[in-house]
Amino acid sequence: MANFDHDDAPPNSAAPPPVASSDALGYDPNFVPDSVKSFVVHLYRHIREKNVYEIHQMYETSFQTLSERLFKDTPWPSVDAVAHYVDNDHVFCLLYREMWFRHLYARLSPTLKQRIDSWDNYCSLFQVVLHGVVNMQLPNQWLWDMVDEFVYQFQSFCQYRAKMKNKTEQEIALLTQFDQAWNVYGVLNFLQALVEKSMIVQILEQEKEGLEQFTSTDGYDYNGGSNVLKVLGYFSMVGLLRVHCLLGDYHTGLKCLQPIDISQQGVYTSVIGSHITTIYHYGFANLMLRRYVEAIREFNKILLYIYKTKQYHQKSPQYEQILKKNEQMYALLAICLSLCPQVKLVEETVNSQLREKYGEKMIRMQRYDDEAFAIYDELFSYACPKFITPSAPSFEEPLVNYNQDAYRLQLKLFLYEVKQQQLLSGVRTFLKVYSTISLGKLANYMEVDEPTLRTILMTYKHKTHAVDGDGKIISNADLDFYIDDDMIHVVESRPAKRYGDYFLRQIVKLEGVITDVDRIKLE
Repeated sequence: MANFDHDDAPPNSAAPPPVASSDALGYDPNFVPDSVKSFVVHLYRHIREKNVYEIHQMYETSFQTLSERLFKDTPWPSVDAVAHYVDNDHVFCLLYREMWFRHLYARLSPTLKQRIDSWDNYCSLFQVVLHGVVNMQLPNQWLWDMVDEFVYQFQSFCQYRAKMKNKTEQEIALLTQFDQAWNVYGVLNFLQALVEKSMIVQILEQEKEGLEQFTSTDGYDYNGGSNVLKVLGYFSMVGLLRVHCLLGDYHTGLKCLQPIDISQQGVYTSVIGSHITTIYHYGFANLMLRRYVEAIREFNKILLYIYKTKQYHQKSPQYEQILKKNEQMYALLAICLSLCPQVKLVEETVNSQLREKYGEKMIRMQRYDDEAFAIYDELFSYACPKFITPSAPSFEEPLVNYNQDAYRLQLKLFLYEVKQQQLLSGVRTFLKVYSTISLGKLANYMEVDEPTLRTILMTYKHKTHAVDGDGKIISNADLDFYIDDDMIHVVESRPAKRYGDYFLRQIVKLEGVITDVDRIKLE
């Protein structure tokens, strides 16, 4: 039931929530069907018993089935209507409301009051986790969805609030009254507090030394304890990466994710939505910081993983979102490879898919004419996160829509970088042809004087190098050079051969042949 990315243009909340067409009397929040009574009673019991398997089944399957059958276009029954079936348990009621609001956002148009109520519910839920005693084990899927939805609703609120043009006086009064709802500092503070209180950074450090078990148990506690705070803290690091990407602060976002070693399997890979969200935002942040090689490597790995496993998620409610993110990451990979032609880093399977989707556009993008810029604009707009302006508007000034301002700023910065790369395409073309060439000769070919050529070569050096998270300078270039006296010496960068990948591919092919042979024998 995860929605790790949604249609990010929030609906106009002035309209009332739609009413189920099959019910002429409309939605009754106090009516609880027998199947819902049974659902909450059993879910409550399984949570008390810490039966993670049953909780997961009810959360992922039963909740979806009931939503589809009974609440396709109405909310679930109110928390007050179901509370007495679960002993008015405070924590369970907070969890139920969290699911209630998530269903509302996915299926209907939340009103401003509902957006504010959802914020209040998250505040109460996270306060209990941070300062209370939460003796529960919940599925990783649910804990990931909490963090993911929390960030999504913050993003949705910022987009909604920025569309000021058609706001009613009542809405403006509510926004003024509840100005702390979905405040950017509040959102960041909750995520940071979950990271710190869970001590997840220290746990991951100790795990490397063999003193802790976290990744090896997928974050669960098999000694009768609770996994809730630790796993929420872990996923909050991904949440912080996503929030900082939405704000355009890529350095800070990557710094927040640093404790998680994404080169290894981890708890973040145990939930498909978490895995894809992590790598999508990690790759995008690296793209915007000109760390193209790192972005290409990670996009390649996740796209190969999706290619091999997507058939197992066809019945999952997340399937459409998996496909959407898959397409967006192919677009980002096309951008990376057009700016940094390191095709050798990409697996053949991914490369053939990429050529099929964007082959022609990538050829045109490398020409750096007006058409190329239009394609960069198109792909960036399609694949980038839905950036936000976190500050509240001035309600005294004329009401205008500014929800696109943050996106336009990031697009402008990106296209400025592309424009700077335009100068380098000519140099790279010549350097590919020669192993040595004099400065004078190259200046003559490029129709510039030698001082200008030196400037262009220095710019090439600068633009093909970036600073990684540890402060080291890394190269994105597929070819490099050095100047000795007046001679340019060209050195081609050769990535280390990955023999393991080759053998694995051959093993898979051989298994296919053996299967075919066995089938022929049976026939």
